[in-house]
Amino acid sequence: MSATVVDASAVAAVLFNEPEAAALVAGVGSTLIAPTLLRYEVASVCTTKLRRAAGQSAATLARYALLDQLAIEWVDPDWSSLPRLADEWSLSAYDAAYLQIALAHAVPLITLDAHLATAHDLARSRRG
Repeated sequence: MSATVVDASAVAAVLFNEPEAAALVAGVGSTLIAPTLLRYEVASVCTTKLRRAAGQSAATLARYALLDQLAIEWVDPDWSSLPRLADEWSLSAYDAAYLQIALAHAVPLITLDAHLATAHDLARSRRG
């Protein structure tokens, strides 16, 4: 399967039309996969945007609703490996979930998180 793992930073940037969105969309050419926790993280981003710009709530909620239109394959990480992987790369368990899925499927990871991107690149190079 040709796939790409996407994290919440990337998906939120696209959904909420952030400046980085165009480059992120251009970099995706395959099936998107993510852990279901992405839904919680994007909901949290939406909540923050609602609080910061109450006058734009209808537009913000409409953009958030686009999440359901994205063709994302929802997968669970290997829960038993998350704490160890998070510790190894100094990541949160949330970020380790994206990393673990990308490594398990041997696929790219799209993220705006520089630390997570570096961990992914280094971990992939170690695995050859």
